[in-house]
Amino acid sequence: FLVEHAAAAAHPGAVVVDLCCGSGAVGAALASRVWPIMLYAADIDPVSVQCARFNISEAIGRVSEGDLYKALPQDLLGRIDVLVANTPYVPTSGISLLPREAREHEPLGALDGGADGLDVQRRVATEARHWLTRGGRLLVETSLDQSQRTAAIFTESGLVARVVHSDELDATVVMGTRP
Repeated sequence: FLVEHAAAAAHPGAVVVDLCCGSGAVGAALASRVWPIMLYAADIDPVSVQCARFNISEAIGRVSEGDLYKALPQDLLGRIDVLVANTPYVPTSGISLLPREAREHEPLGALDGGADGLDVQRRVATEARHWLTRGGRLLVETSLDQSQRTAAIFTESGLVARVVHSDELDATVVMGTRP
């Protein structure tokens, strides 16, 4: 669902960034749907970065290790057309309620979004306006319960927010456009 909406926002030649890229699946899927794009992917977890580098070859894009925007080249400031961030959004208190396989096989940093689950989304949204081109979009997957708070965070960060939900997929994406 996230890839579908990001692909709709992208165009050939677009500068696309996949923050919190994990294995690089979102970035790789975007590159397979819209080509050519200038793809940059970043994650703070070194194991995830290794996996993403396997899934996103140098011919497809560049993968960097670091904390959110710190992992990106500074020359991308104001040039990003599509910014996808699959941030952790599970509240800390909800981690123990996740299925066992998620708790045992996912890095805690990929799941734990802080007290209300929105800590990383706040950090991404706060800086997004500086990195996006005019008309550029930030897309974040979140829960339906959190979507209105995420949209408010986007609005407070200077983006025009919109929530899209699929009942069929039980998936929610919040999109923010830089005016």
